[in-house]
Amino acid sequence: MRGRLNLFQVAMLRWREFHPYNAVHVVELAPPLDLARLKQAIAGHLTAQGLTGFTFDVAGRRFEYRGGPAQPDLTVLPLAVDPGAALDAEMARQLNQPFPADGAFDPFRFFVLPTASTFHLGLAYDHFVAGGDSIVVLLKGIVARYAGTPSSGPPPDIHPRGYARLFLRNALAFGLGLFSLPAMIRRARRAVRPRYPYGDAGENAFVWLPVPAAAQATIARTARAWGVTQNDLLVAILLAAVAPEITGRSPRQRRHEIAIASVFNLRQEVAAAPALAFGQFLSSFLVSHPMPPGVALREVAADIQAQTQRIKRRKLYLQMLSAIALGGLAWRTMRAHQQKLLYAKSFPVWAGITMLNVDKLWREAPGEAPLLHYRRAVSTGPFSPLVVSPTPVAGRLQIGISYRTAAFRPDDVTRIGAALLACVESLQPDLP
Repeated sequence: MRGRLNLFQVAMLRWREFHPYNAVHVVELAPPLDLARLKQAIAGHLTAQGLTGFTFDVAGRRFEYRGGPAQPDLTVLPLAVDPGAALDAEMARQLNQPFPADGAFDPFRFFVLPTASTFHLGLAYDHFVAGGDSIVVLLKGIVARYAGTPSSGPPPDIHPRGYARLFLRNALAFGLGLFSLPAMIRRARRAVRPRYPYGDAGENAFVWLPVPAAAQATIARTARAWGVTQNDLLVAILLAAVAPEITGRSPRQRRHEIAIASVFNLRQEVAAAPALAFGQFLSSFLVSHPMPPGVALREVAADIQAQTQRIKRRKLYLQMLSAIALGGLAWRTMRAHQQKLLYAKSFPVWAGITMLNVDKLWREAPGEAPLLHYRRAVSTGPFSPLVVSPTPVAGRLQIGISYRTAAFRPDDVTRIGAALLACVESLQPDLP
């Protein structure tokens, strides 16, 4: 087989042993809905991109797109009176619906949700096959073909390289980073472990937050005024929203900090031709804060910025890949119940954040198609009970929250979402 999984993809395989590890993207299209033309657009674009005939060898960690005619899996949902609730429910269902473990199967599932004025095209996929950036480009191509303006650019690299080249090019940084592993372990040991009071099931639920139209501009101005990145500001906001839910913390206890995992995209460092590579090129890193009562959001954001700057400058996100490799060795010696608890014990994060600039990706992708609205949902997996997916779309910020039902009830997530929106609305970037 032609493609070999990288380290992060292999970790996703371990996660999906217990529960599906999927992701879902949904794009809104203007009417009318022509199902026959939509099916032709999906099949035609998948075939043109070479994304058919997928075969996977889970034991050998290799995959191949062998080509051939596309027969897309397309589900048409009933006309939605309340499209928001219907989309939340369908996205959650798709997160929890497994793909085959290996062999020949289609790693992409499509669905259509018609409304009174528009319709939504959704794509659920086995997350190890692609990152969100590749999926945005794929959907843009399908929508452009449906609109009659298909792209004529070069086909993607559908069997990209693994991470060997990344480690060779960064051998010094990787070697020096190994000396920082003890510090990472100490930071993890200061973090409060996530709790799963409602069992150990991996089921995911999903909600979409109604973010105000001005939120994206406010976050951008605040980040510039405070001298932090937008992602660091959003991590600080997420910490402030999650902190009230974590009771019983005390600075006198060893575990008193709250940790957040931030997903990091390695596409530019791994792929030989980043714009043409179709696949998944991820790592992640951990940041944490004690979140004492009354702490100012600006102070938290500055501390998070200092942590992430150090991580990026020294390329300490490579530590996570080495930790994944070591975890894979330990995984083979563990029993199932130990495997389920591995991440909660050794990588104790309460939430993950995965930001994706759909605006930029859509604009730069081949083809011509308007971008009306876009939603994303990402599985939590065993490493985090909650994942937040901020997505800039058409000048607005869209935010989805996936959560494990074993960790949170809907009322808990409603409070977290409300606290998150309250933080955004309280931002005053023009004040010193």
